[in-house]
Amino acid sequence: MDTAQNPDSDHKKTDPPSSASAYLDPNYWNQRFSNEEHYEWFKDYSHFRHLMQSHIKPNSSVLELGCGNSQLCEELYKDGIIDITCIDLSSVAVERMKERLLSKGYEEIKVLEADMLDLPFSNECFDVVIEKGTMDVLFVDSGDPWNPQPATISKVMAMLEGVHKVLKPNGIFISITFGQPHFRKPFFHNAKFTWSIEWSTFGDGFHYFFYILRKGRRCLDDEDSIEKIQMPSISLYHEELEGEDYIFRTNIEELNS
Repeated sequence: MDTAQNPDSDHKKTDPPSSASAYLDPNYWNQRFSNEEHYEWFKDYSHFRHLMQSHIKPNSSVLELGCGNSQLCEELYKDGIIDITCIDLSSVAVERMKERLLSKGYEEIKVLEADMLDLPFSNECFDVVIEKGTMDVLFVDSGDPWNPQPATISKVMAMLEGVHKVLKPNGIFISITFGQPHFRKPFFHNAKFTWSIEWSTFGDGFHYFFYILRKGRRCLDDEDSIEKIQMPSISLYHEELEGEDYIFRTNIEELNS
């Protein structure tokens, strides 16, 4: 069950910051993780488990970017995926995640303090890389979504280049995000990358995007083969308005239309 729908959830409710720019401040996250046990961005695992299982094999080596205090790695572990590495920039998040996993007997899951813009791993060492709401943070001060600030472009490209580097041949990058295809495709389709691109959606009020990028599968006509899609209209449910996900909605102005 989604934590926003469950009054008996094991985490304290965290009020959204006064400004989305707070999400760029490491001190904000350290303070938040010091007081918050668990929070799931962009729905919990039950909402997209069927999509994950279609693309991850039990023997896959998996890297999760920006794990925070999510339970995603635990849910993957329960589904038989043992070789999991989680990273986060917050030392508080890392230490608390280590403690939580050890208390539950998930010693095999590795948790490291690391920057997703400068991944400390060798080339071609993971079968799957997952980010869930982490890349969205890079866009909170991007300005015009059709023409992002140069600083935003630089950070996003650094992240994607690192992901592409650590993926094995035929490896998969899974991005779970609010970023609509017309905003994400210019980054994903950069000539530096060899991955193919496809996506699915999930969610009831908000529609979340589940991108699957397969390294080494890009075709010359990929951009032409991806059809334009009709963006779903927004019909917000009460529990979604109470959460923080709406802050990352790129076309947030639709809320007032």
